[in-house]
Amino acid sequence: MDYAKMRAIAEELAEYADHLEGSWSVEIGASGPILAMMSPSKRHEGTVRRICKQLDEQLLSTHPGYACANGPEIEHPAIGRMRLPDACVIPESTLDEEGLTVDATQVLAAVEIVSPSNPDNDYRDKLADYPAMGIPHYLIVDPRTGTIEVHSEPCGDRYRSKESYIYGDKVPFGPWTVETRDFRRYGKAGDHDG
Repeated sequence: MDYAKMRAIAEELAEYADHLEGSWSVEIGASGPILAMMSPSKRHEGTVRRICKQLDEQLLSTHPGYACANGPEIEHPAIGRMRLPDACVIPESTLDEEGLTVDATQVLAAVEIVSPSNPDNDYRDKLADYPAMGIPHYLIVDPRTGTIEVHSEPCGDRYRSKESYIYGDKVPFGPWTVETRDFRRYGKAGDHDG
């Protein structure tokens, strides 16, 4: 199926989702359009905010004019993919453009916070889609386990490099560093360990 047809189906699904209870997202993966219920917890959103804040501070010196944004859809029509990362590093000017999506070729990094209900989406599906879209860096933060994965060097539908970390580490992520000491696990009170 060509991308224009998949995009039309995705738009129909988005209109349908507007009438459903709850919050829904529509993405286009390798198997076509996907409608998924979104129910990010406060801990999920807190982690996204901490990462965006840290990266925004560093982007001022590493990539002036770029921002870590929470929420824009990214698409790569040539390979038929459209994804909604938890956060992505993009030129700040793209946030003032018309339309709903950012061209994946402009994305320097994608960030996903693993959801308890659908971890395969981040560890399998997006781990294949983001390198295929040419996104140089992919950060997976897993509040279920207190672990972090940093993927880089896209090659086809995989990344050549993978580094693993745990909550509390200072995590090298491309030219940036993510401090994880204040990250919180799901279902755990208090500090990052429990």
